Amino acid sequence: MDAGTIATFDPSTDADSFRGALGTFVTGVTVITTDSPEGPVAIVANSFASVSLDPPLVLWSPAKSSKRFEHFAGSRRFAVHVLSSDQRDICAAIIKSKTAIKDVPTHLSHCGMPIVEGALATFECNLEATHDAGDHVIIVGRVTKAHHQGGDPLVFHAGQYRTLTKED
Repeated sequence: MDAGTIATFDPSTDADSFRGALGTFVTGVTVITTDSPEGPVAIVANSFASVSLDPPLVLWSPAKSSKRFEHFAGSRRFAVHVLSSDQRDICAAIIKSKTAIKDVPTHLSHCGMPIVEGALATFECNLEATHDAGDHVIIVGRVTKAHHQGGDPLVFHAGQYRTLTKED
């Protein structure tokens, strides 16, 4: 679509245009980890948001159609990792395999959660609530511990990974 051209559509009948419109919003890229009977598992998500400072709450929304959905929908705890611009390979590996987290540099948190090393921020969470939301579920987590460091984030826009750097 050309810049300046406005397309009006019905999102209930034109899913491709709806996806394109949603893709205009720049999002950060996160990896969510949890433990499971199969060992640690991970999923990439760009549906992360802060909810509340008091109490400290965050949310993310996995698709019900995801083959990894069962691991996260039933999890009582999870960790959200905001990826840095140099962690695109981690993102690619996790997209290919739910157990790729075992090959990613991690350490275990105080409660045994896999924590991705080098992430810009990590939020260790206990499940607070879930809400049905169409073809996704909204998972709200109470943050019990957080870490952050400086760096450039990995972002997603218009169907592509990009980097966002600070101008001097």
